[in-house]
Amino acid sequence: MVNEPVRDKPVAKALGDKPLPKPQLPRLTDDPIGDPASPASAWNIANALTVFRLALVPVFLLALFADGGHRTSWRVLAWVVFAVASITDRIDGDIARKRGLVTEFGKLADPIADKALICAALIGLSALHDLPWWITVVILTREIGVTLLRFWVIRHGVIPASRGGKVKTLLQAVATGLFVLLPIGSWIKPIAWTFMTAALIVALATGFDYVARAVRLRRVSRAGTTGVSG
Repeated sequence: MVNEPVRDKPVAKALGDKPLPKPQLPRLTDDPIGDPASPASAWNIANALTVFRLALVPVFLLALFADGGHRTSWRVLAWVVFAVASITDRIDGDIARKRGLVTEFGKLADPIADKALICAALIGLSALHDLPWWITVVILTREIGVTLLRFWVIRHGVIPASRGGKVKTLLQAVATGLFVLLPIGSWIKPIAWTFMTAALIVALATGFDYVARAVRLRRVSRAGTTGVSG
């Protein structure tokens, strides 16, 4: 008769009571959307900046369309509002990460505020016949599509803003701001078109890159989960 090995009771109890840890999902870099929410209150400086940016959207539109939409003084004011809102887009995420102020509200409100600002600017400029509608449609389709894509794969991991995406954001902000300033003089139009063309090219390239990375991220995550469960 073969004696069965005696299993150490404390080890057996530990193994029996505690499930094996789940594999960590792939994470490419820090990103507020993928960061776990902190216990910090939603009433914090980072979220306040996000709400402020969202509140500036109707102010921007009022200035953009004031007095027929082509008065230089009002367009300069619209540009100032757009510039301030764009700056808050840069700093609120940095503050949230550095100070541990990432909240569920912030993760939802931040991308909404970002897209609301650029959507309002591009649609407004197209409505005033300063920017062709097809450019607005292409850019907004890319912006909204990428945002939805990031939320779609969030349980598998994080698709961070790539270097190309950051360049696109900068080019897009500069180009949009220049189009807002068109009434200043005809000399600004070729500069605005140069930046908008570059922003459009980079936007399309990074959009396809996001799709490829999302597919790869889901595939890697599913393969890892299947390997552990099997």
